[in-house]
Amino acid sequence: MKKIGIFYGSSTGMTAEVAQEIAKKLGVADGDVHDVAKSSPSDVAPYDVLILGSSTWGAGELQDDWYDFLDGLEVLELKGKKIALFGCGDESMSDTFCGALGELYNRLQKTGAGFVGYFNAEGYDFDESPAFIDGVYVGLLLDNVNKEELTENRLNEWVAKVKSEI
Repeated sequence: MKKIGIFYGSSTGMTAEVAQEIAKKLGVADGDVHDVAKSSPSDVAPYDVLILGSSTWGAGELQDDWYDFLDGLEVLELKGKKIALFGCGDESMSDTFCGALGELYNRLQKTGAGFVGYFNAEGYDFDESPAFIDGVYVGLLLDNVNKEELTENRLNEWVAKVKSEI
């Protein structure tokens, strides 16, 4: 079985809650769920699959704790590892919705990791997103502000997709 590590950045607790929910659905132990504010990039070493989550702030920026962690992560050789992305945002920010995922995706391209968990954004209501790259959404986009009633089904669908791709 592939060893899964979940790494998230959360300012209000919403992304942390989603990380815990994903962990439950995937059977990931609490010790394998990491707040990037309290982690170092080398903590990804024992994992075959990295599930990375960030909320989006301002004009599509990463959650603050991600910047130093990502600076270190993007210079690592992650060949052979799989990365799945999830993010929380507010789709009323219609031109930057879940933009942090786009930044994670773009900056981690040079690590050699493979990406899984691309997601269908049907039912969302926004104009564009930096997480929409080459015709697909690079991960799970959640809006627990405006569309919380859709979160559980989206989580279940995405987790099933990630399981099938790892």
